[in-house]
Amino acid sequence: TSSVSVPESARKEGLKRIGELGQVSGVLGCQWGDEGKGKLVDILAQHFEIVARCQGGANAGHTIYNAEGKKFALHLIPSGILNEDTLCVIGNGVVVHVPGFFEEIDRLEASGVSCKGRILVSDRAHLLFDFHQEVDGLREAELAKSFIGTTRRGIGPCYSSKVIRNGIRVGDLRHMDTLPQKLDLLLSDAASRFKDFNYTPEILKQEVEKYKRYAERLEPFITDTVYFMNDAISANKKILVEGGQATMLDIDFGTYPFVTSSSPSAGGICTGLGIAPKVLGDLIGVVKAYTTRVGSGPFPTEILGKGGDLLRFAGQEFGTTTGRPRRCGWLDIVALKYCCQINGFSSLNLTKLDVLSELPEIQLGVSYWQPDGTPVKSFPADLSLLEQIKVEYETMPGWMSDISSIRDYSDLPKAAQEYVSRIEELVGIPVHYIGVSPGRDALLYK
Repeated sequence: TSSVSVPESARKEGLKRIGELGQVSGVLGCQWGDEGKGKLVDILAQHFEIVARCQGGANAGHTIYNAEGKKFALHLIPSGILNEDTLCVIGNGVVVHVPGFFEEIDRLEASGVSCKGRILVSDRAHLLFDFHQEVDGLREAELAKSFIGTTRRGIGPCYSSKVIRNGIRVGDLRHMDTLPQKLDLLLSDAASRFKDFNYTPEILKQEVEKYKRYAERLEPFITDTVYFMNDAISANKKILVEGGQATMLDIDFGTYPFVTSSSPSAGGICTGLGIAPKVLGDLIGVVKAYTTRVGSGPFPTEILGKGGDLLRFAGQEFGTTTGRPRRCGWLDIVALKYCCQINGFSSLNLTKLDVLSELPEIQLGVSYWQPDGTPVKSFPADLSLLEQIKVEYETMPGWMSDISSIRDYSDLPKAAQEYVSRIEELVGIPVHYIGVSPGRDALLYK
């Protein structure tokens, strides 16, 4: 990272604006995930007392760099953990893989980040077991060609258990006498569904033994987070909600079935934490300066071939959780407007603007048309329509210069400023934060 310091006036203005964010604010993804939400949460966390996750699980990969430039890959634990005064909450809407949770804590502790007394796990959150991960792989294998492209972290199967009501919750670990029956029900169910799923009484016994040990270690973290969050709100504490995944992967609003199993849009904040809609303040949408998606599913502005490779390598578009190459394309304004409508963002954080620096021209996907020339008003639910949609592009000049060490918006090349302004105009929401390289200091305030 560059040592250029942020000009004082821009920094002051930015900090003032952060200070004015609502008491309960949120950071949500506007595309198909991987927009760089972790970095913004990490920066904002310095101004909030609590950072909470409300949905998803260890399928969320957040890569962040601390002040010394050290890299951390977080999955389940909120990105606020790097700020030592922040308390992290894992809400009831999250699915918790306990072995992974402790692995993450051990990794953080080994890197000098203290987690003791700083993480609360909802007693209502569902437990994600190893067998959920195994089932995830078996399901994807079954789907063969039409696979969803999950991270195979067991997220879908765990939410399935929750919804068919045979799931096991964190609070159930306080009742070891009834845990074996509950686990037996879950594992037998998986065994009856998948012939390749090996289940024996011995496996049950091992799992119960393992969770007896985990239960002891988890006990200090287990909290009634609904009470805790509402109590914190009454006490005027500042709370930042960190979304995993993004709206285009939302179980309701995303490109179903190529979606995640939870609600990463604004509605998931209330259901995933047990807080009332009226307490929600400012929601910030995080959007990359271009678009990426992982796995299968429609992607109207995708660039195939050489152009896509250029973005992929310039932007290092490979998954934090899986290492998979991401599909790349131009910024999709139609999808972005749709996300802004659903979430009611007060501002946007445009990330990875520097990745476009080598391009002589940049395109913006501004509208959708049916093959017969009829305009498509919003982002359609119909996958077959999405596959054949024609995107109308607006071409803008590139800036063809390295912007990664710039720290003041007014120092950006004119073409880069015009690109940002055009996005604001088209979407109707201000871009307040702009990322120009991975470091914690590489955030411009506009």
